[in-house]
Amino acid sequence: MFQLTPARRALSLIALALGGFAIGSTEFVAMGLLPNIAAALLPTQYAANPDAGIAHAGWLVSAYALGVVVGAPTIAAMSAKFPRKGLLMVLLVGFVVATIASALLPSFGLVLVARFVAGLPHGAYFGIASIVAGDIMGPGKRGKGIAMVLLGLSVANVIGVPAITFIGQNAGWRVAYGVVAVLFAATFFAVSAFVPRSARDEHASIGRELRAFRVPQVWLVMGLGAVGFGGFFAVYSYISPLVTNVTGLSESVVPLVLVVVGLGMVVGGVLGGHLADHSVKRTIYVGMFALIGALLVTVLTAQWAVGVFVGAFLLGATSSAIPPAVQSRLMDVAGDAKTIAAALNHSAFNIGNSLGAALGGAVIAAGFGFVAPGWLGIVLALLGVVMTSISYAVERRSNRRAALSAPHPTTGPITSPIPLV
Repeated sequence: MFQLTPARRALSLIALALGGFAIGSTEFVAMGLLPNIAAALLPTQYAANPDAGIAHAGWLVSAYALGVVVGAPTIAAMSAKFPRKGLLMVLLVGFVVATIASALLPSFGLVLVARFVAGLPHGAYFGIASIVAGDIMGPGKRGKGIAMVLLGLSVANVIGVPAITFIGQNAGWRVAYGVVAVLFAATFFAVSAFVPRSARDEHASIGRELRAFRVPQVWLVMGLGAVGFGGFFAVYSYISPLVTNVTGLSESVVPLVLVVVGLGMVVGGVLGGHLADHSVKRTIYVGMFALIGALLVTVLTAQWAVGVFVGAFLLGATSSAIPPAVQSRLMDVAGDAKTIAAALNHSAFNIGNSLGAALGGAVIAAGFGFVAPGWLGIVLALLGVVMTSISYAVERRSNRRAALSAPHPTTGPITSPIPLV
């Protein structure tokens, strides 16, 4: 825990949240520019079949997400003993380099590789920044600390993604990625100036962090995050063609829809952080069912302008209310492996990102239309509820076993109940 003045505490949290803002911009801006990217990098396919070209361009979303999945546990485990501030700055340098490469490389294949590399630092940054933010906030406020870092990602969807999407539509998608690189550079200097240095964890080790993978609950919680969030990304990855092809609005409206998604994320993120500090379990359950409701509203009303805006707000709010609770639960079930647990939250959600984008693109390419990913999303979110139920059922069973095997105050361990006669 850090001893900071209120002003320094605020500046530190803003610096960490700025990283979330830049990451949100680089992660989500492609979703509003898929038609533009497809036309530029896949001109032959896009000219012959625009839907198939857009679905193919959606691989960029999946590549970034897969980079997060690979990078989050790997970097978190290997860097467990590194000072957290220095590691955050190294990760930000990686973001700058990979984002510039995304803007400059000439072919779809090379840009695909660059997006994978750009995703590698994502989970480690959020995981480490969340731990630092929790220390800055103090005891009993971990959920709020996590929510503050993720708030940057939510605000990115209000300001950053729509603005950069607008720039990309008018100046070119490569310019859009250039703007994102500038955001990462600004974050580097903000973290350097305001985030306090923390001592190294001398007890940390790769082995201790990797032991988290031996805990069945870690896999269950990752599963509920991955499958449940796949429902959101199945729709959000293809929000641009949904707005233009189904609702019938012009391309210029897409940034406005993204603003509404972002506003929902801000509201949901703040609410989710407060709720997670009161009840992680209740927050996950309520959030998952609310996400299902939001997806249902979206698929049933997407043909109307009002419906697509209402659905966009609800999707943003419900999707961002869940992550602080899921990250808190992962950190609880992982024991001493806090660093890798915090990072694995983002691996889980980006498995959902990749899964949702890939399956959503598949149903579109199969000819089911741009509403079909919403129905797919409902199925995935329902599976997320099932995973949540399994996780807590396993926990209850483990607690009962622990209670039965605990030493009795007078007779020692209770190995089996004794029937009354």
